[in-house]
Amino acid sequence: MTVRAVNAAMLSAYWHIGREIVEEEQRGKERADYGTYLLRELSARLTEEFGKGFGERNLRFIRQFYLTYSDRVPTIQHSASAGLVEEAGDIRNAVSSGLQTGDDEIRNTPCSELQPTEKKGFNPQLTWSHYRYLMKVSNPQARSFYEVECAKAGWSVRQLQRQINSLLFERLAKSRDKEGVMALAQEGHEVQKPEDLLKDPYILEFAGLSEAASWRESELESALLDRLQEFLLELGRDLFFVARQKRITLEGEHFFIDLVFYHRVLRCFLLIDLKLDKLDHADIGQMLTYTGYYEQEEMRDDENPPIGLILCTASNEAIVKYALSNSASQVFASSYQLHLPTEEELARELQREREQIEQHQTEME
Repeated sequence: MTVRAVNAAMLSAYWHIGREIVEEEQRGKERADYGTYLLRELSARLTEEFGKGFGERNLRFIRQFYLTYSDRVPTIQHSASAGLVEEAGDIRNAVSSGLQTGDDEIRNTPCSELQPTEKKGFNPQLTWSHYRYLMKVSNPQARSFYEVECAKAGWSVRQLQRQINSLLFERLAKSRDKEGVMALAQEGHEVQKPEDLLKDPYILEFAGLSEAASWRESELESALLDRLQEFLLELGRDLFFVARQKRITLEGEHFFIDLVFYHRVLRCFLLIDLKLDKLDHADIGQMLTYTGYYEQEEMRDDENPPIGLILCTASNEAIVKYALSNSASQVFASSYQLHLPTEEELARELQREREQIEQHQTEME
């Protein structure tokens, strides 16, 4: 509870300081060097008052914090007439004690047990370091998504940074309509049906494998399981690892499912098959066998049918379309890549998907 109180007071104090920096700069904007002078003078005053943590560089972040979240109203109120260093006593004491505990303790606090951030306030368990990374996201919808999802999923600062760098919001949003993107920004990644689990591509950079190298499927599988925490972060919330190389036997012939997970919300198994090549129709047939077996032999009466996910270097839309056209089975195929995507790569992928949608609509007319 102490850390929560410190975070709440810290964020509130920083927001108010940022607001008054901006307002003071606006009053003195006719002087070109006034902003630099103001930050230098304010840094000296706050450092003398509170100690470390109020250098000019951090004050620039504080100013940006207010500009980014100027529509928020922190829970601890502040009277503007009180001046920059005349904060309420509880803010003063909490910020002071928070700085004395050391920046590393605040920076590395995970977002466990967080609730979604309200529109007019800050979640006290999202630290200043979380918001420092959130401010780097220029798209307001994406920034809102990462803030909400961090609260729900309990991301540490490092995990938040990874999800932003892997363009998680853009990967989830690209197959959604306008209303779906808005819901994603406001509510985070809610999984209500099997399709909601999917991303394309999946980003597996943490596996540490080179895309140019020659390696086997078993090596990819081992690399993913050696970094199971990172893999679960990429797959999404509410998944639990069940087995690797799960053996099933059909009329004396053995088959092995690469990875098996269980989804708590959907109440079903997730079967994953890893492929080193482009998707082939035989891959779909094999996964249909796996999901059929699990539905008949492993699924309980109160559970839902299993989901099959084929991860391959490139999916084939035509094969997926026709191979599954008459099947009610929940089998999907997604591509994966072993490096973090660039915005240019994702933009090309978005354009390709739009063209496919437009072509499909034309064929339906």
